[in-house]
Amino acid sequence: MTCQLYLLTPPRIEAGFAETLIAALDAGDVAALQIRLKDHTPDEIKQLAPPLIKAAQDRGVAVILNDDPELAVALGCDGVHVGQGDVPAKQARAAIGPKRMLGVTCHNSRHLAMQAGEAGADYVAFGAFYPTRTKTPPTQADPDILDWWSQLFEIPCVAIGGITVENAAPLIEAGADFLAVSSGVWSHVDGPAAAVIAFNALMRGE
Repeated sequence: MTCQLYLLTPPRIEAGFAETLIAALDAGDVAALQIRLKDHTPDEIKQLAPPLIKAAQDRGVAVILNDDPELAVALGCDGVHVGQGDVPAKQARAAIGPKRMLGVTCHNSRHLAMQAGEAGADYVAFGAFYPTRTKTPPTQADPDILDWWSQLFEIPCVAIGGITVENAAPLIEAGADFLAVSSGVWSHVDGPAAAVIAFNALMRGE
């Protein structure tokens, strides 16, 4: 399986972000979009998310909501992503049903990843691999964990945390199925669309 791009929204978005998102999605191959509006209230997310969901789903991009299984279902998302401090994975799976995707943050822990797989996760996320501007990561992960996971398990693994076009290659080589990227796309010097094009080229080995 070729590594694919998993876009995360910025924690806070301004008016007009939907157009920026559309330009990024139209620039190349994006497998999934996580709506991760950490700096907005649930009521704001209910207002802001629908155009983002529509833009992604219209382009065949899976939409994952961060943290809130019930809201993910209510908004018509394709899945939910939960952290270790959120709803437990089994509870999240029960809330979203069998057909939606469940992703689980596993930090740098093999044990947490195996637990997530047993609880019904469709993917596990390891990180942070690099310093990140969007949050203060509780753990630092080594690319070896991607290699270990991909050799032993069928469930896809996602690399997250400070990933840019410049530092992504070791994670792809280690076996990441997806790269979860936020500021590495939105703050790219040549703009988000150029970032998507560059990530796609990297993933194709160009």
